Amino acid sequence: MTAHVGVFGAGSWGTAAAMILADAGCRVTLWARRPELAEAINESGTNPDYFPEFALPPGITATADPAEAAKDAEVAFLAVTAQTLRANLADWAPLLPPESVLVSLMKGVELGTAKLMSEVIADVADAGPERIAVVSGPNLAGEIVRRQPAASVVACKNLAVAERLQAACRTPYFRPYTNTDVIGCELGGAVKNVIALAVGIADGQKLGDNTKAALITRGLAETTRLGQAMGAEALTLAGLAGMGDLVATCSSPLSRNHTFGVNLGRGRTVPETAAITKQTAEGVTSCESVLDLARRHGVDMPITETVVDIVHGRKAPKEAVKELMSRTAKPELR
Repeated sequence: MTAHVGVFGAGSWGTAAAMILADAGCRVTLWARRPELAEAINESGTNPDYFPEFALPPGITATADPAEAAKDAEVAFLAVTAQTLRANLADWAPLLPPESVLVSLMKGVELGTAKLMSEVIADVADAGPERIAVVSGPNLAGEIVRRQPAASVVACKNLAVAERLQAACRTPYFRPYTNTDVIGCELGGAVKNVIALAVGIADGQKLGDNTKAALITRGLAETTRLGQAMGAEALTLAGLAGMGDLVATCSSPLSRNHTFGVNLGRGRTVPETAAITKQTAEGVTSCESVLDLARRHGVDMPITETVVDIVHGRKAPKEAVKELMSRTAKPELR
């Protein structure tokens, strides 16, 4: 059991993670950006903005003061949007104990630098690999708060740290596995959002299950090619943080990225869809940085490229799908 953990971000996944940790026996301080939300969480025992119908465990205290969340925290779970991590962590890092472990719950790639979240953490917090971990897997927050059975991966280059975090977040409904392949786990989580947009776009056009299966399978192939080029293990991407997360995100109506894609496939623009969905769909922003990362490593990712063209309005969904299908024929296993 960890004496005190800070969870930075009171959105849907940050709230679900706080629930898991409290159920596992941790004392949790949940940081919310808005003071009124922190106050409402403490007064109602729920997160009224995201899960008003679900009571939070008594081990959770909310605050809008990052110093309070950071004080004596043995572990800091970071659950803000990927593109805001650098600026936020620059403020938080000096508040954290020097030996605290920083855990990324984010699934994105930074724009401009094409860095994974673990790399951003290393940059900003000047932390070594033994202090940086990732939790990733098929973990739809709407199911987690219902305490429906789920599994995930806790990855850290230091196995002992991964095992310590595994113990800190294991509950009867949440089963974490350990891994030392941080890159593979992060890439699986980041790229699946882009593929989920593609699947959603296809669903919005009512293209059928054959199309969906092809996009999921070839999307995994793209992810694996990039992962191997970056030193990740193929088996990681065939596991919970890769295939598992991909299937859940591409299949569930609870998936923000899939839902966003459905609206694009139905002819709505990105601004129109953003206004409807309200919550952040990481793939909309990260698709460009994932493609940038692929190009830096010389990896062909045609589905990702197609999503970027659609999101940026360069191609209509029907035209983009037609072009994707007319690509030169090639062997499957290359």
